[in-house]
Amino acid sequence: MQTLLQAAVLVPASIPSPDWSGFDIPLPWGSLRIHAYALCILAGIVLGLWLTSVRWAKRGAPEGSVWDIVIWAIPFGIIGGRLYHVVSSPDAYFGPGFDGTGDLSLIPQIQRGGLGIWGAVVLGAVGAWIGCRRSGVKLSAFVDAAAPGLLLAQAVGRWGNWFNQELFGGPTTLPWGLQIDPNNANFPAGMPADTLFHPTFLYESLWNLAGVLILLALDRRFHFRRSRLFWLYAMYYTLGRVWIEALRIDDAEQINLLGITTRLNVWTSIFVFLAALAAFILLGLKGRPEPDTVYLAGHGPETAAAAGADARTEDDVRSPDPVVSDSDSRDNLPDNQSGSRHASDPTENAEAAPAGSKPGTGATASGTSGSTATGSASEAGPGK
Repeated sequence: MQTLLQAAVLVPASIPSPDWSGFDIPLPWGSLRIHAYALCILAGIVLGLWLTSVRWAKRGAPEGSVWDIVIWAIPFGIIGGRLYHVVSSPDAYFGPGFDGTGDLSLIPQIQRGGLGIWGAVVLGAVGAWIGCRRSGVKLSAFVDAAAPGLLLAQAVGRWGNWFNQELFGGPTTLPWGLQIDPNNANFPAGMPADTLFHPTFLYESLWNLAGVLILLALDRRFHFRRSRLFWLYAMYYTLGRVWIEALRIDDAEQINLLGITTRLNVWTSIFVFLAALAAFILLGLKGRPEPDTVYLAGHGPETAAAAGADARTEDDVRSPDPVVSDSDSRDNLPDNQSGSRHASDPTENAEAAPAGSKPGTGATASGTSGSTATGSASEAGPGK
């Protein structure tokens, strides 16, 4: 018991922020800075893709199609996420009240942090739709397979905020309060240097990890289709994002609706939750799709097999017998007048035979009657 009490005393009553935020790779012309924030985002993408590819394969999707889709979805998602962040937190880029005192060159510098999830989801879905159309699969089936993986990627990517010491909540005295370097640009002005803050990155990461398990369990029980699992993901995430976002104190666009002024992300989360709830209910009224397939109409394996069979049938009709040539076929056809002899053979034999003599073996022909020719050459000649 005494050992446990000593261990409890040694455990720090706060979460320290890391001093390390990346490393440099030396190059002949300088150095390349690798940011911890980017590594967290990349690790989240890798884990999310792994879970998505496993689930996508179990749905019977064509092999390799997940990569054909995400190669469009990921770049679109990053661009959309950055644009949403710029719109929702415009002061650093355009200045307070859009007075022009901001720095527009910061907009493409995503290594500094700042990706809005809803911009990433919207434009990422556009990219996924392009990839799905090119692969011949349904977007609704893909987003159902990807929903838990998307939540997993968000859970891991949120740790980038910890390395950047950003997007934390208000002051707190809880034992898991987050330490922020007083010299950091994100440290609130006028607060004591030893102030602890709510680790909102940790709250959201744990919330998302729990959501991954919940979505997997619900999908295993109910086998959601028609993008219903994706809308369930949207409801779950926004439900947590409302209270987590309300804790944050970083600069954000404030919106007044119905006499309530709060952060843009809070209102966005509320509206997305309501829209997702309506979509989930309406799609549930339609029941399961028939047939239950990930393929678009005309792109399934049955269609490909039927097309192959039709192509083979057409080839059989158009192609001649590969063993017997056209000339051989004509030579083997019986002649209507003189039997199966070649047109040139009896003529040559007849010219060689003297009039009135019996023809030899060369003058023998099996005609339509099967008899042996005994007449003169003029009588035995085939053709005219």
